[in-house]
Amino acid sequence: MVDLTDLLADLAAESTQLDLLVAPLPAADWSRPTLAPGWSIGHQIAHLAWTDQVALLAATDPAAFYATVTAAPDPTRMVDAGAEEFLAPPAELLPRWRAGRAALTDALAAVPAGEKLPWYGTRMSATSMATARIMETWAHGEDVADTLGVVRPATDRLRHVAHLGVRTLGHGFAAHGRVAPTAPVRVDLVGPGGDTWSWGPADAADRLSGPARDFCLLVTQRRHRADLALVAVGPVADEWLDVAQAFAGPPGVGREPTAAPADAGGGRA
Repeated sequence: MVDLTDLLADLAAESTQLDLLVAPLPAADWSRPTLAPGWSIGHQIAHLAWTDQVALLAATDPAAFYATVTAAPDPTRMVDAGAEEFLAPPAELLPRWRAGRAALTDALAAVPAGEKLPWYGTRMSATSMATARIMETWAHGEDVADTLGVVRPATDRLRHVAHLGVRTLGHGFAAHGRVAPTAPVRVDLVGPGGDTWSWGPADAADRLSGPARDFCLLVTQRRHRADLALVAVGPVADEWLDVAQAFAGPPGVGREPTAAPADAGGGRA
C-alpha cells in the first residue's frame, strides 16, 4: 500500500515541476496551441485547475459534485467546457491553480480511511484520487513540454502513473466497447533509475515490457504505440496497446503515429 502522505508529496512535486515550466512564460506563450486540438497551454493549466476544483467538491461536498454532473448540458463536452470556464490570463489562472491544488491536498489528507469519493462513473479512495491527479498533472505537463520543445527528466513518480495504467486495463477495453479480458498480463517496466517495476503473475502468457515512461505515455494517450519501445507478447497484451486508457470517461481519440512527437495528432484525458 502507498501511504497517502507520500502520494500527496509526490503530487505536490509533480505540480511544482509543471509550475516551474509555465510560470516564467510570457503571457503570449500561454496562448500557444498544444497537441490537444483547440487547447492552448492556458487550456492545459485551466483544465488542471478545473479538475482540482471538482475533485475538491468530491472530497468535501459530494452533493455539490453530483450537481455539477447533472447540470452539465452536454456531458461529452464537460472537460472542454471546464477548461474554457477556468481559462483566464496567467496572472489570474496561475494563482487560482496553485490555491486549488493546495486546497485539494488538504481535503484529501482529511478524508477518513476507507471512505470512497464520488467520481465520474465510479467511486475512489483518497489515495486513488491523489494517484489520478498525479497522472493527469504529468500527462498535461507532457503536452506543455512538447509545445515548448522541452524534454522533462523522468522521475520515480512515474510509478504512480504506471500503476494506474495497469489497474485500468479493463477500463480501457470497456471504454472502447470491447470485452474486458480475463487473462492476466505480466507487466515489466524499466524505471528511470534502471530498476524493474512489475505487476501481474510471473507465469502469465500475455506480457508487456519496455521503458516505464513509454508505458505512461501510452496509457495517457500522449503517444501512439508505434512510437514507443513497448513489447507485447500475446493477444491480450497486444490489443491492450490499442485501447490503453488510464483516465476516466469515454475513449480518448489518441494520437497518430509519427517519427517526431512534435508532429503528433491530438488526444487528451
